[in-house]
Amino acid sequence: MKKKIYLAAPLFNKQERMYNKSIKNLLISRYEVYLPQEDGLLLKNLLDEGIELNIAERKIFSADIAAMKNCDILLSILDGAHIDEGVAFEIGYMYALDKKCIGLQTDTRRQLPSGNNPMISMSLDKIFDNAEDVIDWLEGLA
Repeated sequence: MKKKIYLAAPLFNKQERMYNKSIKNLLISRYEVYLPQEDGLLLKNLLDEGIELNIAERKIFSADIAAMKNCDILLSILDGAHIDEGVAFEIGYMYALDKKCIGLQTDTRRQLPSGNNPMISMSLDKIFDNAEDVIDWLEGLA
């Protein structure tokens, strides 16, 4: 049975969604990958359907919580000057579930001179600076 990966990443513009999809495409042949922008719900889509904001947010939250519970591994995209708030939550939630949590950080910008906030870095088993190393590490789990 394929391991299930939850791909936590910012998804608020076309470039972010394209990058997320490219990472999913690297993994999909060997893993079942849950990518919220494709497999979950998007706030804009729900609001466009006329769903009230608080109901739409609850639907998204519930769907993503269920998906995280169903996954074995969290792969979080950490790029940007600040880690996306949703990604930070997903890291903490998966860590609390005692799931494997890893990060992919190709961007060197960070607010703290020491790097990532310790609540992020200590929640992750490993942080990689390229996707190929992520794939190699995942292969080692099999």
